[in-house]
Amino acid sequence: MDRRKSIKTLLVGTAVASVLIESCETTDKKGAASSTPGVNEDDRMVEEKIANKKLSEEVFFTPAEMVTITLLGDIIIPKDKVSGSASEAKVPNFIEFIVKDMPEHQTPMRGGLRWLDLNSLKRFGNSFANITDKQRLELVDEIAYPNKAKTTMKQGVAFFNLMRNLTTTGFYTSEMGVKDVGYMGNVPNQWNGVPDDVLKEHNLSYSERELKECISFDNKA
Repeated sequence: MDRRKSIKTLLVGTAVASVLIESCETTDKKGAASSTPGVNEDDRMVEEKIANKKLSEEVFFTPAEMVTITLLGDIIIPKDKVSGSASEAKVPNFIEFIVKDMPEHQTPMRGGLRWLDLNSLKRFGNSFANITDKQRLELVDEIAYPNKAKTTMKQGVAFFNLMRNLTTTGFYTSEMGVKDVGYMGNVPNQWNGVPDDVLKEHNLSYSERELKECISFDNKA
């Protein structure tokens, strides 16, 4: 399974798009993304900088939980020939920040991580972080596809949906993720005005003055 391709497909869907929109709104209102590494805070208000600094200094997840979040993130978005993994894009840091900025995610995330460890312990005799890669994928595959998951995996499915949404949001709003999808943003271009055939269709034309004053770009240059 090409997990990265599947994630990109989900990204343009309403499920993940809604999370991205919510994340962007949070950034505008509370400066959530401003505390992620590499983001310039020069344009932030003083109040935002203070709030961001306070949230960044707080710690929610335990070291063990962060290990599990890192492992899950890299399963969702692994490193490939195009770009790095979720952890290389500092997605775990993003998730740590988001759950402090949006406390409603705290209980679902912590409860989900606990659920994952309990099921891992029950099936493989160890925590999620201490089982093999193959065993991790086996467990993840049972909660990664809501339409195929067993009813007994309902809690795990809900947790993984949240984890996947946060991971993709964190990755594709990072510098690495933006480059991954090939987004160029606003770039300068050259415009030679309305094409002649369109002008003729509407019985319009440029005056001699307009033609002299406008710069004409040679497309062959």
